Amino acid sequence: MKETTVNTHLIKNQKVAILTKAALFAAISTLLMYVEFPLPFMPPFLKVDLSGVAILMAAFIIGPWNAVMVTAVKDLIHLMSTQTGGVGELADFLVISSFAVTAALIYHKHNDKKHAFMGILAGTAVMTVTGALANKFMLIPFYSNVMPIDAIISTCAKVNPLIGNINTYVLFGAVPFNLIKGIILSAVTWILYKRVSAVIHKI
Repeated sequence: MKETTVNTHLIKNQKVAILTKAALFAAISTLLMYVEFPLPFMPPFLKVDLSGVAILMAAFIIGPWNAVMVTAVKDLIHLMSTQTGGVGELADFLVISSFAVTAALIYHKHNDKKHAFMGILAGTAVMTVTGALANKFMLIPFYSNVMPIDAIISTCAKVNPLIGNINTYVLFGAVPFNLIKGIILSAVTWILYKRVSAVIHKI
């Protein structure tokens, strides 16, 4: 009876610890999502933010599905100041979740540097494909309701002459953008992970 009570308390404490860490990651990623910057030769409405770093760390530390929850909270908060009617936030949720879940599932098989590296490589690849699909079937259709599709393509062509239609936008805009974004998020996470995880595990 006593052992059962102790186990129950341990389970409750673990759940509280995970929720505390998830809330911390959600707060950090929400703040980081507001700090964004464009990339050279990329369509002007595609901008990189570092919220994915906090999401990827959450996936490694508290598990991939908890990281999905953190991503959802972050995007729901960002929805309050959306400029895309929620389409951008939904696309971000799909892209970042696919990145973090893929990377964490591979990493948690052995919890070593090799699998962490393999995980972020695979996560970047999956994120790139998901981002391309999200742009073609979600973001561009949304923006075409606000601005004619020809005007959107023309705007993109000014910074990247290779873009001449929706397909070349995806190929020469969305794909390299998400590939570069994945590399940036992976590099920052790789540099900071050990320090941040040591602090988080003390909570």
